[in-house]
Amino acid sequence: MKEERLQAEPEVSHPESHEDDAGDKDHPHRQPSVIELFRTVQHASDEERITIGDLLHGMQDRAAAALILIFALPNALPTPPGTSTVLGIPLLFLCAQVAIGCQVWLPGFITRRSLKRTDYASLLDKAEPWLARAERILKPRLSILTGYVAERLLGILWLILSIVLVLPIPFGNMPPAASLCIMALGLLAADGVFILLGILAGAASLVLASSVVYGALAAGTAFIHQLFA
Repeated sequence: MKEERLQAEPEVSHPESHEDDAGDKDHPHRQPSVIELFRTVQHASDEERITIGDLLHGMQDRAAAALILIFALPNALPTPPGTSTVLGIPLLFLCAQVAIGCQVWLPGFITRRSLKRTDYASLLDKAEPWLARAERILKPRLSILTGYVAERLLGILWLILSIVLVLPIPFGNMPPAASLCIMALGLLAADGVFILLGILAGAASLVLASSVVYGALAAGTAFIHQLFA
């Protein structure tokens, strides 16, 4: 009788476990955000300085766009003089590689360059609120601007902007750096709208830089004419 009673008892279901399984299916393994990648590099060791090589290896499969964001971002923020030259040289290499579609690589004299871990942490603290806001609105869209051909064309624009960034143009560093950051974020998230905004910002920064250079040349030419008149 006991055996018959046991067999007759209905099987108890556990909806919570099914919900957990459904939740796991609804939330697949999430890629780390850009700021999370940056923080991973920050906490990867206890060395006093962080090298560019550390950044290159810490960015995983998003190295190109992430590194462009890393090297452009300090120039879009108030930073000590000379930062644009130090970080602009790696940008030139990276943007050229994106333009021709080759694997990300930097020479040893660049990967050995470093900055203090405390300075790196300070830059992240300044950038994190802005990056967090940007990542909340980033989403895959307008895929025509995120394909292979579009990425090569973006690389050409990025190369031009990085050349402008390293030139000693008064107030000429922040606009191209900001536009590079916007486009790099868009490429990281496959967000064509962000990329389009970055292209427009890049065009505006090139116009601004050209105006500054033209004004300086015109003023210099006028001064020389007056000097020898």
